[in-house]
Formats: sequence, structure tokens, C-alpha cells
Amino acid sequence: MLIARLIADPANLARAIDSARTELAACGWPVAMAEPIASGSKVIELQLPHGDAAGVREVLGRHCGPCDILVADHEPVIPAVFVSDMDSTMIAAECIDELADFAGLKPQIAAITERAMQGELDFETALRERVALLASLDLSAIDQCLAERIVPMPGARVLVQTLKSLGCRTVLVTGGFHHFADPVAADLGFEHVVANRLGFADGKLTGGLVGPITDSAVKKATLLAEVATLGEGAVSLATGDGANDIPMLEAATYGIAYHAKPKARAAADGWIERGDLTSVLDLLGVRREDWVRD
Repeated sequence: MLIARLIADPANLARAIDSARTELAACGWPVAMAEPIASGSKVIELQLPHGDAAGVREVLGRHCGPCDILVADHEPVIPAVFVSDMDSTMIAAECIDELADFAGLKPQIAAITERAMQGELDFETALRERVALLASLDLSAIDQCLAERIVPMPGARVLVQTLKSLGCRTVLVTGGFHHFADPVAADLGFEHVVANRLGFADGKLTGGLVGPITDSAVKKATLLAEVATLGEGAVSLATGDGANDIPMLEAATYGIAYHAKPKARAAADGWIERGDLTSVLDLLGVRREDWVRD
């Protein structure tokens, strides 16, 4: 059985679901049930006796989009571990692009970032190229950037704090930098951080990196290590937006792409394209009275 949970525009939702049901049936994937997961809930759950998860997501997304969706082969449950990307997922910025603005290099660096996020460039090569352009930038620019440019995505703190309150371990893993990730994690409530380290000397960036690179393989390995620590069968959740997040999204029980690049969205079990990060809680079936709000 497949369980598809969907949040979409209520004004046209009934008609959109009817159209989707017709196409799904034509594909050999009949919908056995479609109704809210609870009285008054905006989340519609569709149950299909069988079907292809990717195909079901594509059909529902096309008929009901923009929408938030999760498709699983079981009734979704609260995960034991949550591993998330940072830039453009937990925060509304790409840190290296904003930092580059202080060096007068934002257009050049942002163009490289975009190509890397789309999966057009090797991540490590693109990262080292961008960091090299920041050589001699004063470290004070990082503090200024944090204060002026780095803000949480809507719903980020509620998502992290609510999952923690329900016993879920929370991990922030990013191809960005500890200078940014550590304060972001402390603000949002993440318990562990995996990130890259910028080289610096005499109060300025050297243009290099210190230690191993946190890339897509490390993101996936981090998720798998956390699951292994918790024990066989531990349910995991991952969120991300770019190509560098794909292995992690694929490895998670629930990989959810957040306002993501096309390749990341296609690889995920679901996506958020309509709402904010609290939609993840809705799709998991967490009651709103159990949400931890600011």
C-alpha cells in the first residue's frame, strides 16, 4: 500500500483530486480512499493498494500543485532522527553568497553556487573555488553577515523544537561553514553540527579550508551513522534543497525537498513547495496542539 499525504489549495482541491484519481486509475494505481487525516485537518490522505511512489507524486503534483506532499509505503510516524541541510533550507540564505557580498564578489560567487546546487558542478571543486575568492576578507564580516543577513526559514524553529520534544534527535549537516552553522544550530535547537571549517590567520580568511569537506557523501554518511546508533529500523527524516542533498534525501525514511531544485525534488519522497517548514509536521501527522512555538 502507498500512503500519500497532500496539502494544496482548498478552493480547487476536490476537483484536482478527482482529476488525479482518474489518471492514477488509468495508470493502474486506483485510489481506495481520499479524506482528511483528522477532523478539520488541511492534510488529505490518499491510500492506494499499490502503485509507483514516484509516479504517484508526479501525478498528484501536476494536478494539485503547488502543493506539499509526502508519499510512503506505510502510515507516517514521528522520526527518531532528523538530519537537515542549512542554507536555503533552515535559513533563508546561502551563507557564502552573502559573505561574498562583503567582499564585493556576490554575483560571481552566487553564479557558482547556483550551478553547484543544480548539480552542474562538482561540489568540492566549486566550494574551494568560491572560498579562494574570499581570501583576505576580515573575519568581522562573518559576524556582520550573521547579524544582518542570516535569518531562519519560516517554521524552522517550530519544526526542530517540536521534533526534539517528541524524542527525535536533531542534526544540522551543511556544506557551509561552522562559523555560521554553530550559531544557527544553537538558535534553532539542533543537537549536533557537521560542517566545513574556513581557514583564517591574523583575523582574515586565508582562502582555504581546514580538514575534510562536508559533501553529499558525508551528508548521507551522517544520516546513516545516526540511524545505526539508534538501532535497526530507526525512522529518519531529512530535508534539503539542492543536488548536494540528494544522497541524504534518498537514504532517509522520509526525504523531503524544501522549495528545492528540480533534481533534489525528483529524488525525494515528498516536497514542500506551498507552505513553510511546519508543513513537515502536518504531513507527519503531528497534532498542532503538540507543536512547540516561540
